Amino acid sequence: MNTEPLSPLRPFHLAFPVRDLAEARAFYGDLLGCEEGRSDSHWIDFNLYGHQIVTHLDEHLDGRQLLNPVDGEQVPVPHFGVVLTMAGWQALADRLTGENIDFVIAPTIRFKGQTGEQATMFFCDPSGNALEFKAFASDDQLFAKD
Repeated sequence: MNTEPLSPLRPFHLAFPVRDLAEARAFYGDLLGCEEGRSDSHWIDFNLYGHQIVTHLDEHLDGRQLLNPVDGEQVPVPHFGVVLTMAGWQALADRLTGENIDFVIAPTIRFKGQTGEQATMFFCDPSGNALEFKAFASDDQLFAKD
């Protein structure tokens, strides 16, 4: 069982497929502001809030998604993202809204008034990979149970 404390956190590494590296570069680099690291003809490393994500070219990617109900919404699975500060989450939500992102779930508060209340938003990259960015008023709610 993983019982390591939350701090100090170490960066995670996530590699996932994309259908086009130029689209990935525009989405992760230009839109989300991720600094680009190493790259090759079939992959690109990005710095996503201090975490290493790697887009790998799959020209046959079909982008199909599974949706699961959570708190009255249809949540795309799989998905990944980062837990931001509330101010960081709001700044990203404002920037993406200003860019007219097609949200799967628009910026909202989930589990309002309940244990685990959180700000959340879901959107997809051009290849159909779903991302969730969330924030809590207090980080002690991250793993809180009823």
